[in-house]
Amino acid sequence: MEYFVKSGNPEKQRVSCVIVGIYDRRTMSESAAVIDGVSDGAIAAVMRRGDMDGKLGQSLVLHNLPGTFADRVMLVGLGRERSFDDNAFRKVNAAAARALRQTGSIDAVSYLTHLPLKGRDFHWNVSQAAITIEEAFYSFDDCRGEKAKEELPSYKLERLTFDVPRRSDLPAGERGLVEALAIAKGMNVAKTLGNLPGNICTPTYLATSAEQLGAAHGFKVKILEEPELRKLGMGSFLSVARGSVQPPKLIVMEYLKGPKGEKPIALVGKGLTFDAGGISIKPAANMDEMKFDMCGGAAVIGAFRALAELALPINVVGVVAASENLLDGAANKPGDVVTSMAGITIEILNTDAEGRLILCDALTYVEQTYDPSVCIDMATLTGAIVVALGAYPTGLFSNTAGLTRSLTAAGEQIGDRVWEMPLWPEYEEHLKSECADIANIATSGGNGGGAIIGATFLHKFAKKMKWAHLDIAATAWKGKRSTGRPVPLLVQYLLNAAAKRD
Repeated sequence: MEYFVKSGNPEKQRVSCVIVGIYDRRTMSESAAVIDGVSDGAIAAVMRRGDMDGKLGQSLVLHNLPGTFADRVMLVGLGRERSFDDNAFRKVNAAAARALRQTGSIDAVSYLTHLPLKGRDFHWNVSQAAITIEEAFYSFDDCRGEKAKEELPSYKLERLTFDVPRRSDLPAGERGLVEALAIAKGMNVAKTLGNLPGNICTPTYLATSAEQLGAAHGFKVKILEEPELRKLGMGSFLSVARGSVQPPKLIVMEYLKGPKGEKPIALVGKGLTFDAGGISIKPAANMDEMKFDMCGGAAVIGAFRALAELALPINVVGVVAASENLLDGAANKPGDVVTSMAGITIEILNTDAEGRLILCDALTYVEQTYDPSVCIDMATLTGAIVVALGAYPTGLFSNTAGLTRSLTAAGEQIGDRVWEMPLWPEYEEHLKSECADIANIATSGGNGGGAIIGATFLHKFAKKMKWAHLDIAATAWKGKRSTGRPVPLLVQYLLNAAAKRD
């Protein structure tokens, strides 16, 4: 589908569908009022009959209204005007997209981008509308049979235009659209990789996918294989892979379009393509969802897809530690001690706390190879973050206040929010081991603070860097579907970083 930004009168649009909003208690938006005026009160008559009362997400399609050139006028409920906010804006655009799919519309113009929001401009309105609609139109059908694919519902929409009130608003809207489509494409990459089952999306598949994207979009990709990982001393990372027949891969991506010699921003992702827990095996219920344990790595790959689309003038490196965590005679055992690339020895008291075991070596690799300006890692690391924060924000841990502020601001800006968690030195006491430098789970302090303990472990390997850790266990997937998060957060952060340099 093609997207455009234009400025024009709603009643003069020669399209299959014009989309306007109605607030709760039957209050028309400005665009709806214009159409009502030229159609001799047709919208008001519909509302008087009770067919549309403006409840949030409600929709109604009217056909061949007098005084207009469009085949259809879609009314979308906006909820109460005084409580119309960013979240409501996303919901009404999603509702409009779902309703559009049910029509035979070939092209449409949306006036929902006119809706006023406190502190937002038309760059933001268009960007959020486009991302939301792309999300609504995304579907994952790669694993269906050919006959089933033929029977899937299809839609005819080929062209969607976001309208802005004035011609002077066009540059902001167009910029918002370009950024949104890049983010949406990156999210789709991350979603599809996340949704693929573990027997297809193996570490090798993940590595090949990164190589193909790099070749198509102009960034460098190199894959470090097991012999190279062993030579580097990545004993912690390699120990996780021992129970699987799938070889581990360290996927290294380089996007170096900024000033030569400028330190890069580093993105590091956990790429556990399936996590059974190892010897400390997980419960059988919902273990299928452990195919999503590579969503951190998928987000890094998706962010690079967006980064290349936007051609930002910055230096960024991405590292994804890809492996499986299964169990056989060679697998890690509780009580084993391994040596990380940093030379820190680790007592493995729980083989299901494996994400930190692969990430710690990836962090050391990034530090020693690239000396980045900042390093951001992301991982479906702990169920504890779900307990702490619920389903909405990503847990954020950082050793640098400025990086925390930048990530928090980017999350609020794009709607992919984070919440700062503590990273106090007191928690380090809980990682003491009787026979190694540190343990991979808490050895004291009870069972609380699991997400903080995981972040504290990683911080041991990132103290020389400006570093942030994103625990995305609550946000990377919902139900049985990948969300593509935190690609929007990462790309917005990179956009902001590039803007600061200009």
